[in-house]
Amino acid sequence: MGITRRDAIAAVGAAALAPLPAAAATGKMQSWKLATSRRTGIHDVAPAPDGGVWFSAQASGHLGWFEPATGRTELISLGSGSSPHGVIQGPDKAAWLTDGGQNAIARVSWPDRAVKLYPLPAGPGYANLNTCAFDGDGNLWFTGQGGYVGKVDVKAGQVVARESPRGRGPYGICSTPSGDVWWCSLAGSFIAHVDRRTGESTIVEPPTKGQGARRVWSDSQGRIWVSEWNSGQLSMYDPKARSWRAWKPPGETTKVYAVYVDERDIVWISEWANNAMYAFDPKTEKFERYAMERDSTNIRQILGRKGEVWLPESGTEHITVIRTA
Repeated sequence: MGITRRDAIAAVGAAALAPLPAAAATGKMQSWKLATSRRTGIHDVAPAPDGGVWFSAQASGHLGWFEPATGRTELISLGSGSSPHGVIQGPDKAAWLTDGGQNAIARVSWPDRAVKLYPLPAGPGYANLNTCAFDGDGNLWFTGQGGYVGKVDVKAGQVVARESPRGRGPYGICSTPSGDVWWCSLAGSFIAHVDRRTGESTIVEPPTKGQGARRVWSDSQGRIWVSEWNSGQLSMYDPKARSWRAWKPPGETTKVYAVYVDERDIVWISEWANNAMYAFDPKTEKFERYAMERDSTNIRQILGRKGEVWLPESGTEHITVIRTA
């Protein structure tokens, strides 16, 4: 199933294509209001290979592309009924998205912007697709909060979806430097390791009951960092030592949504209760706070490239970068 380039580029209006005024910058932070003629529902972000930044436009059903140099935004239609959640860059330099609206994985080649869909098998039904990650073999693994973990065999073009242990809840997913895949369950409050050969998942129980593991990310050592939505903690599981540690960011009440580990092994989290970003240094075990300029930014995911940490403000229709170099 495919969509032509001509059909894929949405009409965003002259205002959407015009350069924005200079964006406001506070310290290392810079933000832009998305220049689109409609609400996008920006959800996740991923650096694009051309220096731009992709985002999943969940409300409008598009892959968004943002150009920092000009502030220009382009919307690429993913198909009828689309409602994408996650987006990442694949080894093939294409954008890969989990599209809950179409119950399919979407691939958008770059820079030609050709859209290809990989529908889930008919058996599982509606999976409520969430996030995805590539393993060391070049295959894409994905989660569905409806209770599924699956794989796209990229070479064969085959999609497999398995029922997850303990049912509904699979949410965040990541790969490690060795190519292993880990995911977490928001409803089940655990993390799990995938056997890439069989597709089976092995649960690892966290010490904090009911913590609400929302997102996971690996550092350079293969340790798994977890954003705990219910407990408001940042935790870390070391698979080699089979040990857990946890830290609470500043604030009486905290709601930690997203987690991302940059190239320096600094751990970034978005914290909703206090509308802030935090950078956590595992060596000093200290949090550095970055206050957001707007209320209710609701940052649902974090991703970056060397020297840049990109943030989608789903609550304000802004996109923000924190420059670390």
